[in-house]
Amino acid sequence: MNRENPRQSRIGFASRLGFGASGLGTLYRDVSEEESASVLAAAYAAGLRYFDTAPLYGHGLSELRLGRFLRTVPRKSVTLSTKAGRYMVPPWGEEVDYGRWASPLRLKPVFDYSYDGTMRSLEQSANRLGLADFDLVYIHDVDRFTHGEDYERRFGEAVEGCYRALDELRRAGHIRAIGVGVNESDVATRFVKAIDLDAVMIAGRYTLLDPSASFDLFPEAERRGVEIVAAGIFNSGILAKGPSSDQATYDYGAPPTEIVDRAKKLDELCAAYGVPLQAAAIQFPLRHPLVSAAVLGMSRTERIAQNMEWANWHIPAEFWDAI
Repeated sequence: MNRENPRQSRIGFASRLGFGASGLGTLYRDVSEEESASVLAAAYAAGLRYFDTAPLYGHGLSELRLGRFLRTVPRKSVTLSTKAGRYMVPPWGEEVDYGRWASPLRLKPVFDYSYDGTMRSLEQSANRLGLADFDLVYIHDVDRFTHGEDYERRFGEAVEGCYRALDELRRAGHIRAIGVGVNESDVATRFVKAIDLDAVMIAGRYTLLDPSASFDLFPEAERRGVEIVAAGIFNSGILAKGPSSDQATYDYGAPPTEIVDRAKKLDELCAAYGVPLQAAAIQFPLRHPLVSAAVLGMSRTERIAQNMEWANWHIPAEFWDAI
């Protein structure tokens, strides 16, 4: 893996390439208990030591499965992050839209960025994971895409409530670090200015295809010593499946024409240098000195070896100059 200009991590990520556990929550397809256990064992054996999850993923299922595995390995060997902003309740007769989750726990997520709601969320996460401490907790999905017209109120609630709870836990040593996890870089920048963060997980906005977070978020993060975790580095699929695939998606939907055209140019450049598009996509964010880790969602055992091969693919300097 290219480790050009690595920055000393204050959080101390146990590996720069992380395992995103959304797939364990049956994102888009059902994943059996056996397959879940197999993919986690393969990830650990391959050297992945940073594991990221969230209550939303499978409505608690991802945390249950990840915790079952992590309790079989030395706790100090891994970095664990989860997220706050939702807790789960029994629907008790209510209709629940399970969205992209194929076979989640039959629970209803409730948005709550208040102090008490954050404590409730983390108590539930600790119970599902079977672990009492977290290396990093992200304030999750406080953005316009998720909340629309309610975004401003939710932002204020997160600053006054969620952050206050997490800061108390950080000061007491129960969590090591506080982050924000969103896919809008201007929102992430606003959080960096408003509260004392350790990290930002930015999804889909610092990728080979879309490096826009480097223009607003990165300068502010550098000024304040905030680490960057890059997620969604395949832009939800187009950089993994390739721009010519009829299954290619961008930000969980059909890719716009201009995005397809840009991806095709990148694919052509990769072909000219004998570099897989996926290898370039994985290695691109890790080249930046502010990026401490990059997270890949994986739910199939064979994907582990393939992603590690791409992560360690030799890419000539001339390619990056051309990019």
